[in-house]
Amino acid sequence: MGLLTIGAFAKASRLSPKALRLYDELGLLTPARVDPATGYRLYAPEQLEQARLVAWLRRLGMPLARIQHIHRMDAAAAAQEVRTFWAQVEADTASRRDLATFLIDHLSRKDPARPPTAKPLGIRYAALSDTGLARASNQDTAYAGPRLLAVADGCGSLGAPAGAAAIDALKPLETDSIPAGDLLNVLEDVIEQATQAVRDIAGNGTSPEDTGTTLTAMLWTGSQLALVHIGDSRVYLLRDKELFQITHDHTVVQSMIDDGRLSPDEAASHPQRSLLIRALGQGADTTPDIRLHDAQREDRYLLCSDGLSTIVPAQAIHRALAEITEPEEAVRELVHLANNSGGPDNISCVIADVIELQQ
Repeated sequence: MGLLTIGAFAKASRLSPKALRLYDELGLLTPARVDPATGYRLYAPEQLEQARLVAWLRRLGMPLARIQHIHRMDAAAAAQEVRTFWAQVEADTASRRDLATFLIDHLSRKDPARPPTAKPLGIRYAALSDTGLARASNQDTAYAGPRLLAVADGCGSLGAPAGAAAIDALKPLETDSIPAGDLLNVLEDVIEQATQAVRDIAGNGTSPEDTGTTLTAMLWTGSQLALVHIGDSRVYLLRDKELFQITHDHTVVQSMIDDGRLSPDEAASHPQRSLLIRALGQGADTTPDIRLHDAQREDRYLLCSDGLSTIVPAQAIHRALAEITEPEEAVRELVHLANNSGGPDNISCVIADVIELQQ
């Protein structure tokens, strides 16, 4: 088969002539020959595979700059790059899905036909942070108040003040009365303030790029808990004697599990299990997960740093939460379990029980 005209090549590759001209200008898909008299672009049949790959990648929504990068790779590296790109697309989609869910729930609260909560609910709470048995200092911060629950796990030389600064940025939520219609904007604003607070702390250190913190917080609104989460600290919910993890770790290992490249059992001993892909800090992706959770009487929420969740099996956490009634005793038991397992990291726990208020 001889050279194909741009029209024939466009039809065979399912790319428009306009797109082919653009890809030629970018050096992404250069014609085999350009007629010197007419300027017509002519393509070789063996270029069809490359053109179809470009078309498929564009259908995935991949930017042209990234396609150019893949174009210079061998097949194995290109496959890995596509895998990485799609994992990021799925993560972004999940984040937008969470936001859509939040907005649907948030707007539903404004529906006058929706019946109000029959009985007023409140929370009782406790927080405890411990250095553990192997670390020289505690870079965790745990906080519990009438409205705000939060855990931060700092990293780097200024990890402790970074985590504390992030939670301090949220503490005004304890006293401010937030109108229902402003809740999403308030949460976004406070995350921006926490991010800036951490960057200010990092800027005072010798290695600002290494200073950062996770931040997992819940804001009690009277019948719901608004969740803000970034990093690998976690929130668990004990409801009807069942334990659910309601946050998703923002780690390299979790992304590999999501991508099917790693099993949960393999992740437990992976050398990069603590490497974050989202955190508050210099140069980090600071996009939080934001959700609303309808509270039910007798719900129990646990916020914890990875010093608990990576050391103590989920069954043991479940048992402690289910069997110990008082929040203060429960947080002490969880810290004890982590230290009994070697206590290799700082340990922070916050427990909040949803209770019916006396009228």
